[in-house]
Amino acid sequence: MAQFINARDAVVTDAIDGAILTSGGALARLDGYPHIRVVVRADWDKSRVAVVSGGGSGHEPAHAGFVGAGMLTAAVCGDVFASPSVDAVLAGILAVTGPAGCLLIVKNYTGDRLNFGLAAERARAYGLKVSMVIVGDDIALPDLPQPRGVAGTLFVHKIAGALAEAGATLEAVTAAANRVIAGTRSIGMSLDTCTVPGSPKEHRIAAGKAELGLGIHGEAGVQQVDYRDAAQAMAALAEALAKVMSDAPHVALLNNLGGTSVLEMSILANELMKSRIGDRIKWVVGPAALMTSLDMQGFSVSVCPLSPEDEALLSAPCGPSAWPGVQAVKPLQVVALPDGLKPIKPIASAHAPTAEFLNRCCDVLIRAEADLNALDAKSGDGDTGSTLAGAARALSAAMDRLPLADHTQLYRAIGQELSQTMGGSSGVLLAIFFTAAGDAASSGKSLVDALQEGLKRMQVIGGAEVGDRTMVDALHPALQALAAQDLQAAAQAARKGADHTATLRKAKAGRASYISADQLDGHIDPGAEAVARLFEHLAQG
Repeated sequence: MAQFINARDAVVTDAIDGAILTSGGALARLDGYPHIRVVVRADWDKSRVAVVSGGGSGHEPAHAGFVGAGMLTAAVCGDVFASPSVDAVLAGILAVTGPAGCLLIVKNYTGDRLNFGLAAERARAYGLKVSMVIVGDDIALPDLPQPRGVAGTLFVHKIAGALAEAGATLEAVTAAANRVIAGTRSIGMSLDTCTVPGSPKEHRIAAGKAELGLGIHGEAGVQQVDYRDAAQAMAALAEALAKVMSDAPHVALLNNLGGTSVLEMSILANELMKSRIGDRIKWVVGPAALMTSLDMQGFSVSVCPLSPEDEALLSAPCGPSAWPGVQAVKPLQVVALPDGLKPIKPIASAHAPTAEFLNRCCDVLIRAEADLNALDAKSGDGDTGSTLAGAARALSAAMDRLPLADHTQLYRAIGQELSQTMGGSSGVLLAIFFTAAGDAASSGKSLVDALQEGLKRMQVIGGAEVGDRTMVDALHPALQALAAQDLQAAAQAARKGADHTATLRKAKAGRASYISADQLDGHIDPGAEAVARLFEHLAQG
């Protein structure tokens, strides 16, 4: 997979310089590229305890992104997924440590422990006060004597950093760090592996599977499990975390492992709060990309019980913009719609033939979902089938609430239902179509005349004409043929109009108008196809 990088061996140095240049002067780096890659606070005066962390790169914004007032004093950066050298760590310690001393926060990986540990010994030989804590928050392998350090490390960065910023002693900062480490637990899940710059991507996670308990360096997880949806994924993590959590109030950190969209992370946040551990989560950090694994399509959850003192430290202001802050979890708030937008519910009435007719129409659109999505993928974003099928399901579910015996009111009720349940411009246009048809029917127009009035209104507002490569190309000729009370002719006209859209190499309305002629050529417009299938099915009945 192509990536926005230059030379493979310059990935880390290029990224560090980019972060420093866009920090507004808050960050600097030590000399010594490429072997010494240490990001430091530009304003540091060595008057307080220094807090230093680091490790392999590829976890951005960790670690350099958390250098700043109230968090890290320095971050020591290794190659991608590789520990920094002893000399690099020592350089970082010497650059920021004054009489108050230095705390090293190290994730529990062999390379990090050895290199940071030896650097600490050498710094002590220089007469510096240096203490080191080891974070091992990963619970993926419960029997592992040395659990890995993952995203829960950020709780330690923030609380230790806030204490140091306030002028606490090295002993107090170290004790707080160890207290947070003792209570922090994390676990992650991913749907795909990450792509290491300059290396081929490993494809070990099959479609329909998710990897539970993976590490942040692309290591394989504890097991691959069947994947169904976000609720199931979060339930799996919550189940594991519940076993190691007390009943005390906890803070949760919802971490994006790098390749998960913001939309997905918000869905996962919702599922976290609804999960079996949701009632124990009183504060939340994220959802955000905090400790990533390059572009891994996954997430992790870290939890930690908080004392009132730790809550204040976690909430204390800090400099790094990568830290999203901590928020108290509050009940979902719902504000009533303004009076003018409150839906006026029609008086429901039963009429079996009409209900049967509408359900048949809905079934056609639901069965066509995959086909219409595939067509839309040629000229749009591949969701026309899902949009129409979703509206059809909603309409079927609302059947008992519709005025089926009063077609004038029924058109308006369908328009209202579509405006509320059907997304995109097609939902708005069809809502206009049915609402206008209802208005026309209330003035005494026949069924077909009312539908034609609805089409006219839809065209005026939507701006589409016959030949513009939209659903109008099938709907307009179908309604003209239907005026002669000939449903077979209407179906044939709709099919002819839909098929003709495959020959139109330029769309003049809708999302397809942004697509090149070569991409459109030979592909039927999905909206026109939906209209044609609907009329064909009705004609068969």
